[in-house]
Amino acid sequence: MTLNSIFQFLVPKDKKFFPLFQQASANLVILARTLHEGVNAPKEEREEYFKKIEELEATIEEITHKTHLELSRNFITPFDREDIHALIKSIDNVADNMHGAASRIRLYQVDKITKSIRKLTEINLEACELINEGIGQLKNIDNTKLIKETCKRINKLESKADVVFDKAVADIFENETDAKNIIKYKEVLSALEMASDKCKSVSNVMEQISVKHS
Repeated sequence: MTLNSIFQFLVPKDKKFFPLFQQASANLVILARTLHEGVNAPKEEREEYFKKIEELEATIEEITHKTHLELSRNFITPFDREDIHALIKSIDNVADNMHGAASRIRLYQVDKITKSIRKLTEINLEACELINEGIGQLKNIDNTKLIKETCKRINKLESKADVVFDKAVADIFENETDAKNIIKYKEVLSALEMASDKCKSVSNVMEQISVKHS
């Protein structure tokens, strides 16, 4: 048994931070699923999805705030304080960017949802589901190999999103003649691509934590 393992055994089981992480990641999955369903719904039904996304984003923001409060109140934490801050903040950033994509569709009145937008929301949903799995794996950090594999899958999805984004932007500039539409689609696609980047950031933090505790 390593010195770190002994220390982890002696530290009381965390009852504050992991419930918050799990609440945040569970809500993130619901937000990602709502966005994916929203862009696949008829135009007249999208508003309900967008309202739900707003509520979910606000919920995750509140969980982030509660986590920061717990950090200020508790001396003993399940892992390094800066990693706790980085983990909850990176999850919040994913939510912010998916909410940003929904807001742009709504604000710019993007009526026609392209295949690329649908594909990016699908990729982000899959990545968020893996983030939720990864959070559960961190709670039982003995199996670092499993966490690393989850992180690897998230990183592959981020690379896949980059390819979809680059092709989508190229297609817009090649086929779209209306400058306003070019701006609209570019803004939505950029927010979705940034969300996938932030999923990779969550992955990086989870892997960093697992390495420290291996």
